Amino acid sequence: MVEIELDGKKVEIAEGSMVMHAAEKAGTYIPHFCYHKKLSIAASCRMCLVEVEKAPKPMPACATPVTQGMVVRTKSDKAIRAQKSVMEFLLINHPLDCPICDQAGECQLQDLAVGYGASTTRYEEEKRVVLHKEVGPLISTEEMTRCIHCTRCVRFGQEIGGVMELGMIHRGEHSEITTVAGDTIDSELSGNMIDICPVGALTSKPFRYSARTWELSRRKSVSPHDSTGANLVVQVKNNKVMRVLPLENEDVNECWIADRDRFSYEALNSDERLTRPMLKQGGAWSEVDWQTALEYVANGLQQIKGEHGGQSIGALVSPHSTLEELFLARSLMQGLGSDNIDYRLRNAEFTVSQGVRWLGCSIASLTSLQVALVVGSNLRKDHPLFAQRVRQATRKGAVVSSIDSAVRDWAMPVANTLLASPAGWVQALADVAAAIAQEKGISAPEYPGKTGEVALAIARSLLRGERKAVLLGNAAAHHAQASALLALAQWIAENTGATVGYLTEAANTVGAQWMGAMPAKGGKNAEQMLGGGLKGVLLLNAEPEWDSAAGAGVAQTLAQSDMVITLSPFKANMEFSDVLLPVAPFTETSGSFVNAEGRLQSFHAVVKPLGETRPGWKVLRVLANLLDIPGFEFQTAQDVLAQATNAPVGEVISVPANLLNNTTPVMPVATIAGMSIEVPDPVVASIYQLDGLVRRASSLQLTADARLAREGAGA
Repeated sequence: MVEIELDGKKVEIAEGSMVMHAAEKAGTYIPHFCYHKKLSIAASCRMCLVEVEKAPKPMPACATPVTQGMVVRTKSDKAIRAQKSVMEFLLINHPLDCPICDQAGECQLQDLAVGYGASTTRYEEEKRVVLHKEVGPLISTEEMTRCIHCTRCVRFGQEIGGVMELGMIHRGEHSEITTVAGDTIDSELSGNMIDICPVGALTSKPFRYSARTWELSRRKSVSPHDSTGANLVVQVKNNKVMRVLPLENEDVNECWIADRDRFSYEALNSDERLTRPMLKQGGAWSEVDWQTALEYVANGLQQIKGEHGGQSIGALVSPHSTLEELFLARSLMQGLGSDNIDYRLRNAEFTVSQGVRWLGCSIASLTSLQVALVVGSNLRKDHPLFAQRVRQATRKGAVVSSIDSAVRDWAMPVANTLLASPAGWVQALADVAAAIAQEKGISAPEYPGKTGEVALAIARSLLRGERKAVLLGNAAAHHAQASALLALAQWIAENTGATVGYLTEAANTVGAQWMGAMPAKGGKNAEQMLGGGLKGVLLLNAEPEWDSAAGAGVAQTLAQSDMVITLSPFKANMEFSDVLLPVAPFTETSGSFVNAEGRLQSFHAVVKPLGETRPGWKVLRVLANLLDIPGFEFQTAQDVLAQATNAPVGEVISVPANLLNNTTPVMPVATIAGMSIEVPDPVVASIYQLDGLVRRASSLQLTADARLAREGAGA
């Protein structure tokens, strides 16, 4: 540790730190533009100049290392004069367009100009102009004349996003930040460039000119998409979601969010929103009131139960539903005498697991991994924020390996890629296990493997280092031999000292397991229910054509049921549904999600429900009441959560540690792997097809990723 004097106060800070870090620790604010705590130091803006005793001139706080006994003054006349001179320089070419700038009210330059800027300028020359570039549907560069060349966006792309999509060209007053070759900005984390831009050069294209920051209310929420559980600030005006920003949480999403977390709000106000209950009569849809719709559903379910028994009714539930909705859906099925409920719509194997499958480690620990083996995942697109953490680990020397059917661009160094078709993944993992056994001189698993060059390289990497993980991706979880993959991964982890876990697909995959949203013994799984035979089907936030392994063919199968009830925020499943009940998306209801590490995060509605939309948990409660099912006397979502988790209202809750279990399945490896079964390609949603919200977000559907997904599907 080094001790310095900062504005008369003694500050202890780690050796190698900069003056800026010492100031942050002491709670002293030093004005800056280019410095960002998550990015490398550029020292390009010079706004953080401070006086350092015995130094001949003011020094940049962000790039001046601390030394023992250093004396720093951040508010001396010398420091203030230097900072004001820099501000004068920065404003020479900056346009005086604050009244029409989208950044007005939250602009660092605007804020600091109040304290360090002059009321007049000494310069009379014409200001420079930078022509705008078209960089895609998410970021606007209409006003790059405002750019002060802090290079935050450039460094973000290189260091966090992993792709240098922006760079600086030319010199002097002709310098500009651009995509150079006229390309678009296609990173799945690109929206963070808008946040870190200290001026109004990079702005949100969907939000542009729609509201002023001081008109917006700010409310906390949690992302309903992938399993990160990113913390959000949802900004609202006139009961309408206008913008979504990250809420900093170092343990979960740091200060970043993925583009689908940021821009999916467009779907909340789309024309596809369902605002009133609808019934299909004689093939035609008509809007009805809630009482009529719920009585129609209750009577229909009672009739089906009476004629065919409770087991003729089933529920297909989305893992993007809240914990409360999943708990009540399961309870409703049990009350009807049915064990048919499943969230695993994309799975091809349905073995009974002991406990809850999860990440196997904390999300934050991904940043400090030394070795990682990822099986069956397009990590960068499936889990952008997990990929960002693993990318940081590789920058510190971590060795990442992959077993997949194709070489994918993860925007990070991947040391070894063992290529195999999905049908060959069990063999590929067995090869790695055999190589580990060979290196350690121990017996390999019963399933035979051969030690190829790549398998041996992966094995040797896993035998080095201390912080290691074997991570099974979405495609591995949906695989027809998922249990064999897990068993082999478990053996590898046990013999290398690594953790093993699932990246988990959706916002509430872990929560769905915890709530038991899977068939009990004798109940039908998702594949069986989608295959037909049910008389009554309840679809909770699920669109089987998009969300299941059955695909488009499911419409004809479900149309044969006596009654299909869809609970959705959107006009979904209209081809084969009989009833549509409008339930609230995450912004219009209270609820909870459990992320990949087992962290339960609750949130409240940020706006009132649109039209006659109602929270899903309330709809399920009232439906149960009409069916005379006991145990549904809940007044709030918090009451449901307390009942579901057996915890007092208000208590901090997480998945009990004894339930988090990624151990080997009941069947031995040799038995499962040796089974003669057909192994179809796993069904995995592309980045902007994951759920109903992102599918209806117009700007996301204009991105390069969405276009490639459509082309790949032959659309």
